[in-house]
Amino acid sequence: MRPIRHLLSALLGALFFAAAVLSAAAPASAHDAAESSSPAQGATVATPPEKVSVTFNNDPLALGSQIQVKDAAGTSWAEGPVEIVDNVASQKLRAGAPAGQFTVVWRVVSSDSHPIEGTFTFTATAGAAGSGTAGPGSSTTPAKAPTAGTAQPGTTTAPEPAPDAAEPFPWSLVLFAGTALGILVALAVLAKRNLKTPDGDAGEEQ
Repeated sequence: MRPIRHLLSALLGALFFAAAVLSAAAPASAHDAAESSSPAQGATVATPPEKVSVTFNNDPLALGSQIQVKDAAGTSWAEGPVEIVDNVASQKLRAGAPAGQFTVVWRVVSSDSHPIEGTFTFTATAGAAGSGTAGPGSSTTPAKAPTAGTAQPGTTTAPEPAPDAAEPFPWSLVLFAGTALGILVALAVLAKRNLKTPDGDAGEEQ
């Protein structure tokens, strides 16, 4: 009976080990995400800000980061490179931006080296100093929801990664699951052999 008890103990230990490994590996497969933006999604501001920013749940990598800021006419107002300080990515705007709706399209590399992207919009009721009157096509219509999806206008949720940013398949989970399954199969075979051993010994003694 002792070999059987040892095998059962080993089997339970393998199950607990596999569960612990899988639970630890699952969070690692998640990517960084945007938590908020400035101005907020769909916000209305008095004049175009000096810069826009996106705050993430982890520190993004500076390599390959891009933030575009365009007015209703499609003119780009971004000036200079993206600045990343801790978990905040910022983009300065040129002076003289007009009134109207602005669309911000951002793309950064998350802390796990996977690119993520999204969009948000805001509206300026008046142009910045030296911008003159708002050009044709300017609008004070509430902004669309973040990302390139089809959310309804007027929502104020934080920008999220674009839906087309495919996440890599979690091969680590498959590897751990396969290892755990192999351990269970091996223990089951050993248990079956040990269960047959007492019958063979009894036949030899008779």
